[in-house]
Amino acid sequence: MRILFVGNSFTSRNNLPGLLKGLAGARGIDIEHKLISAGGASLRQHLNAGKALEAIAGGSFDTVVLQEQSTLPVKSPARMRDSVRDFDAAIKEAGSRTALYLTWARRNAPEAQEALTSAYAGSALELGATLVPVGMVWERFLGTHDEPALHDADNSHPALAGSYLAACVFLIALLNEDPVGIDVPVKGLDADTAVLLRQSAWDICESLTG
Repeated sequence: MRILFVGNSFTSRNNLPGLLKGLAGARGIDIEHKLISAGGASLRQHLNAGKALEAIAGGSFDTVVLQEQSTLPVKSPARMRDSVRDFDAAIKEAGSRTALYLTWARRNAPEAQEALTSAYAGSALELGATLVPVGMVWERFLGTHDEPALHDADNSHPALAGSYLAACVFLIALLNEDPVGIDVPVKGLDADTAVLLRQSAWDICESLTG
């Protein structure tokens, strides 16, 4: 399966595509991935730069994952929707499918999750895109667990545990695979924490769709 990720450090930090590749490999799915990332970039900036559109047109990707700048869906959901529409048209023209990486609120502004969820879910519904509800899963997990920390020290970016939880959600939402029981060691993440995150991702995703 070929996946193109378009986003910024919320995608590149801790190598989220690589974490997903490791999980998928344990389920017998080989993933080839490409990442087009720029620090703090919005989807509109990626559109204007042209590199992502060029990759979409020529890359024969199965899925293109779009990640908007972390606070833009809260500040300007209409602008995000316009950018996603423009990307989606190019993705469909290339014969690929669109997936939206619903991100999380900053640790000191949890109330922003509602607006983030609304913006991403609205776009996914409008375009028939796959919603990868990472922020919703983070929100549920943080409501019941103090450890491990999902946010990095800056209260914005993901810690390794946060990226791993995100990768588990991608495995479920994008590949329809269960992460529970996968035993692929991740450097820097202890085995018990990994077990907790995999089980939590599955249980929360089940409750979201149930």
